[in-house]
Amino acid sequence: MHELGITRNVIAIVGDAAKGRRVRRVNLDVGELSGVMPDAIAFCFETVARGTMLEGATLEIRKIEGRARCDSCGLEFATRTLFSACSCGSRLLTRLQGEELNIKSMELEEEVA
Repeated sequence: MHELGITRNVIAIVGDAAKGRRVRRVNLDVGELSGVMPDAIAFCFETVARGTMLEGATLEIRKIEGRARCDSCGLEFATRTLFSACSCGSRLLTRLQGEELNIKSMELEEEVA
């Protein structure tokens, strides 16, 4: 399960960016073609965040649809796998989206002066 390692990296990146402030929410984009299971990241998040500035934070995951353009006919279409073919039969595709794994944003608590 490489999602555990990915979750640890997300926690570390967000924790560093928070610079000592408590994190309330983390927003991730996970593409359908990324090879990452969003449910596994969500499952690991609470445990990995325990004892960090992200403890108690909410994780929001937005799933990004896979999309491709056929290099033969130019058709753009949704694709659920890396091995899809165009309706024209071609497998020469340019993937347009769906391979993402991005930390989009985080919400921090206000600093108390």
